[in-house]
Amino acid sequence: MLKLQGRTAVVTGAAGGIGRAITTSLARRGCNLALADIDDAALATTAAELAAHKVRVSRHQLDVSDRAAIVGFPGTVSAEHPGVDVLVNNAGVALGGTFEQVAEADFEWLFSINFWGVVRMTRAFLPLLHQSDDARLINISSVYGLIAPPGQTAYAASKFAVRGFSESLRHELAGTRIGVTVVHPGGVATAIAKNARLAAGISEDQAAEGLERSKAVLRLPPEVAGETIVRGIENRQPRVLVGSDAKRIAISERLMPVNYWNLLGR
Repeated sequence: MLKLQGRTAVVTGAAGGIGRAITTSLARRGCNLALADIDDAALATTAAELAAHKVRVSRHQLDVSDRAAIVGFPGTVSAEHPGVDVLVNNAGVALGGTFEQVAEADFEWLFSINFWGVVRMTRAFLPLLHQSDDARLINISSVYGLIAPPGQTAYAASKFAVRGFSESLRHELAGTRIGVTVVHPGGVATAIAKNARLAAGISEDQAAEGLERSKAVLRLPPEVAGETIVRGIENRQPRVLVGSDAKRIAISERLMPVNYWNLLGR
């Protein structure tokens, strides 16, 4: 197992949801933390909650769509921590609407966070991870990196991209001291649907209906998701499916790679 006590992890999107839960599970194991999020006020709450675990915690306001900010971020973290052993690329956003409804600018906005944020953070921190005696890179995809429902062209495309990037990088890093884990959470009870950007053509009634549908499937407590992911890190799992729904979806896609939506859509 990868022993996390005394190591240092960088976690993006740490201000809430799965990101905050991951930091709690890491801190419980004695892992020091560099917390990053665009929402500094919520990030301060996360940092305060971790104080009881007696680990080193640094807090960093960061927009992962900002190329220049990411380039300078490893230096900022290095000023607070002696090294980096774990990088968790968790920050992500959602976008509601069909492909024809979603503006190209909104599509690019989502990709700048969900995909380019992952790629740029990985590129920026790989030198520090290479200096570790036992490092792990964790990229959060989604069950929509396994299947692609209607109305999720932008989100699914970004999460499939994260999956492909992670799997290829894992093969490239084979033989080094850096392992790669890609995570596919199912329906976790976070605010991602509530905070989603909506295409211009979606009415308030349609938005409210979509949010209610989301509540019905986003049920797994974030704390359970965070603990599942951190156990996957400890066990050096190349892929982590979070939730029983994610496991069912993965099986359905494997058995029906083209026609899975005939079953899952019902």
